[in-house]
Amino acid sequence: MSTHVRHPIWLPALKAADARTFASLYAVESFARATVSSVIPIQAYEILHNEQIVSILYTMVAMLGLSVTLFMPMLIRRFARRWVYTAGACLLAIGSLFFVTDTLAGQLAGMLCRVMGASALSITLNLYIMDHIRKTDFMQAESLRMAWSMLAWTGGPTLGIFLYTRFGVYAAHGAVAVFALALLALFWTYRLGDNPSIRPGKTRPANPLANIGRFIAQPRLRLAWLIAFGRSCFWTTFFVYGPLFMVITGEGKLAGGLLVSAGNALLFMAIFWGKAGKRFGGRGTMTFAYFAMSATLLAAGFVGETVPLLTGAFLLGGAFFTIALDALGSTAFMRSVRSYERSQMAAVYRTYLDFSELTPPLVYSVVLAFFGLGSVFVTLGLLAAVCGFVTWRYLPKSL
Repeated sequence: MSTHVRHPIWLPALKAADARTFASLYAVESFARATVSSVIPIQAYEILHNEQIVSILYTMVAMLGLSVTLFMPMLIRRFARRWVYTAGACLLAIGSLFFVTDTLAGQLAGMLCRVMGASALSITLNLYIMDHIRKTDFMQAESLRMAWSMLAWTGGPTLGIFLYTRFGVYAAHGAVAVFALALLALFWTYRLGDNPSIRPGKTRPANPLANIGRFIAQPRLRLAWLIAFGRSCFWTTFFVYGPLFMVITGEGKLAGGLLVSAGNALLFMAIFWGKAGKRFGGRGTMTFAYFAMSATLLAAGFVGETVPLLTGAFLLGGAFFTIALDALGSTAFMRSVRSYERSQMAAVYRTYLDFSELTPPLVYSVVLAFFGLGSVFVTLGLLAAVCGFVTWRYLPKSL
């Protein structure tokens, strides 16, 4: 008996990570990001007083964040995934400290921290998912993850606007810090371990440029990137220009927050889209979603500022179809990437988010110099049509 070691009961009793584990982590992370998703563009507009300069600001932040994303595999290999994930959550909280300064410099620093934190969280969480979820279960797991985040993306934007307008900038961004700390506590409670099999071997390219070349050389990965880029461009536009549209057309800040919340409330439909993808196939479902999204965006653009509420309704229709791509789109990457290069390819794949935050504001800043705010939605609708055609033409039926 003297050699008997009694282990704590709770250690072996912890359940293995499954789809619900990652859905809960993503839900809390979503609260940390969604709460100020409508506040940040409005706060930037109040500082700069020009929607075109706001677009330029978003472009600058996206360009800086892109470089961080590409170097993420080196950080993961040097410090391990759990510490990169932890740093990502901390960056969300640190960003709040910069935002409360209510200055242009603070706005820039806060947005940059937010982009870097989201990048770290996204890449590491995807790696954990690919480690613990079977390929055949990706579609169901991703739709569950989107559905669980519904509450955050539904109530978060309105909560943030309410706190911002009623109690000020400290209350709105203070809530982000609280959610970020809650995310850290939950993550360390799950004690997710690194899988050595995803660590790149010595012969695998570690240079970000080499990783990009390897990614581009694989047609399936290129297609997965385009699918993700198109849907992410919608959300960038929806989160930034949706609230701005409501403020500029006189509907008010609260209307902007409600618009974003209403669009995010549709996330519960991710379960429906997951079943549709299983029933009709990923290619058919995603192609339909892209063309339907394009139609609603073109309608929103043509109505424009003449009937703002009708334009908002069309944008909500676009959100409904975009959720299909949220639920199904990432499976194109997860089923195509090779296990030994997940870390490198996940970082390059994640650049779709950086480019979706970089490209639309850059393009819109040019378009807005010649046309009204409705032209933003027309431009996005044309991109959605192109993505829909490429998806239909090149995505395998077997997906």
